[in-house]
Amino acid sequence: MPFDGIVTKAAVTELNENIISGRISKIYQPTTSEIVLAIRSNRKTYNLVISTHPSYARFHLTNEKYINPQEAPMFCMVLRKHLAGSVIEDIEQKGLERIITFKLRSVDEIGDTAIKYLVLELMGRHSNLLLLNEDKTHIIDSMKHISPSQNRYRSILPGQPYTEAPAQEKLHLLEVTGEDIVKKIDFNAGKLDQQLVNVAEGISPFIAREVIHRMGFRNSKAFIEKTNEFIEDIKENQFSPAIYVNEKEDFHVIAMESLQASETFASTNEMLDQFYSGKAERDRVKQQAKDLYRFIKNELDKNIRKQKIHERTLDKAKNAAQLQRLGELLTAHMHLIKPGEESVTVVDYYDPEQKEVTISLQPNKSPSENAQIFFTKYRKLQNSQKIVQKEIEKTEAEITYLEQLLQQIDVARVEDIEEIREELREEGYLRKQKRKKKIKLTKPLPEEYISTNGIPILVGKNNKQNDYLTNRVAHRNDIWLHTKDIPGSHVVIKSDQPDEQTLEEAAQLAAFFSKAQQSSSVPVDYTLVRHVKKPNGAKPGFVTYDNQKTIFVTPSPTVVKERKVK
Repeated sequence: MPFDGIVTKAAVTELNENIISGRISKIYQPTTSEIVLAIRSNRKTYNLVISTHPSYARFHLTNEKYINPQEAPMFCMVLRKHLAGSVIEDIEQKGLERIITFKLRSVDEIGDTAIKYLVLELMGRHSNLLLLNEDKTHIIDSMKHISPSQNRYRSILPGQPYTEAPAQEKLHLLEVTGEDIVKKIDFNAGKLDQQLVNVAEGISPFIAREVIHRMGFRNSKAFIEKTNEFIEDIKENQFSPAIYVNEKEDFHVIAMESLQASETFASTNEMLDQFYSGKAERDRVKQQAKDLYRFIKNELDKNIRKQKIHERTLDKAKNAAQLQRLGELLTAHMHLIKPGEESVTVVDYYDPEQKEVTISLQPNKSPSENAQIFFTKYRKLQNSQKIVQKEIEKTEAEITYLEQLLQQIDVARVEDIEEIREELREEGYLRKQKRKKKIKLTKPLPEEYISTNGIPILVGKNNKQNDYLTNRVAHRNDIWLHTKDIPGSHVVIKSDQPDEQTLEEAAQLAAFFSKAQQSSSVPVDYTLVRHVKKPNGAKPGFVTYDNQKTIFVTPSPTVVKERKVK
């Protein structure tokens, strides 16, 4: 993702316009790699997210709501101690590198002015956030601790001397011209975009390809001309934030001539918030549900193996009649069996053609005992057939339930994960936690949407929400929807006679929040809520229904995004 030095410059420029002289009122650490600063500036509160995530390292203002842990991590506590109430005096980028320094002024315990620095280093998986003392010589603390054994050049530990990240020794775009850069380029070597990345500071492969595209043809004169135009745009902050979709989704603040923008934005921070919000949310869910997903997947695999064993047992049981038949033939022809024989050939009087059949014997058993062996196996298989059939039905229900849970994790929000975890405790899959004090349980909160024509649509994101929505919230004449024979969410239209567009949008939501999210032409059943029943003893989220009709739709992320109630 091209969060390069140019995007960093655009983001820093906007932050200097919005939050300089702002005061940090609150500090949160929702995950191990994210810090959120609530900043009060110009009678408005801004939320600044700073992330050192290996894949989504970034910083920008955000409107996203974060779920914070009950106990703040140690690094968050250190930041609160030193930075709570601080005023942001300056935000500075080092050249065009992705290193940003926040200068913060506060008042210490005895009333003296104290200066601290918060340094963000965006370096992919090596990204880090450091809190430094007033003269930037020592580290107070950092989000990631790097010991000397991990990095001999630069250890990052509380109390250690601060060493700046090694310089890349590239040309600073804002201090050179196209002529300076072309001297470093070998046009005969090819791969001009890669050469440009290696020569110029702050340029990602994504924007380098754009510069080469603007040349039109490969010669030094065109390169100098287009590079000078490009540098001038950066110097003058001529930014046009936009998200682009080609083979994958990307973004930049420089207007692309080689790609068509899928969405443009008024500000860089707004673009970054839009681009990262869904991705970061999915990653937070993945982190919080990692152990849960693995547990459910193991249970699912266990039940699939159990199902195969039951099916093999059932196949054997189908041969029970043949065992009875051999036992009766053996009983009828005992006079032909001689002691110690390993087999006997007799006439099969069950066969219309009276063909002969050879029956294997245990030579150390009497004829009567050999016959009883067949009858005993027959009775066992007959009995097991009934038991196994019930076990197969039970296992099939278990597999359906576990697949439903995996699907729910795939579309869950962070706050949904604990509800799924609590459900597994209630169902006996996980051990119940011992709570020292009673915690008031909140009601499940299905997601709310509003159709184009103003009709409310509710979506359950997990079994607790599904049960609550269908059995408690929905009225008997509301419309209920669910993907046909596919694990998915319960969806309710708060109307008994919705228009066609509302019905289609609700069906698209049902298809999107299902296992068929990546499919097209997904069948979605709909019926009145009064035709939906929950059998006694059924698993959470399981219902039966009738009098349904079926509509075929394609899941629509646009409907999910545009129709959701904020």
